[in-house]
Amino acid sequence: MSHQPDEALEVLRGVWSAQGQTSADLDEACGTGKSCRKMADVGFDGMAAADEDLAAAWRAKLEREGKLNPAGGSVRDLVFGSAEVR
Repeated sequence: MSHQPDEALEVLRGVWSAQGQTSADLDEACGTGKSCRKMADVGFDGMAAADEDLAAAWRAKLEREGKLNPAGGSVRDLVFGSAEVR
């Protein structure tokens, strides 16, 4: 990946400060209460056929929707940086 997480964070902080936003503004807009996230019924049933790989099914869906970036890396690359950058 060409962008570092620190760079993205600095850009966001720049935008927030340029707009005069603070964490208090965020709390006021979004509330400070916990959100309910019942994930027990969330799953991937039906995403892939019985004989199909789930990862392949996801790639096919993203490709159909025009969201697949063939040059994209993995989630691991996003979190830790790609091996080529190290």
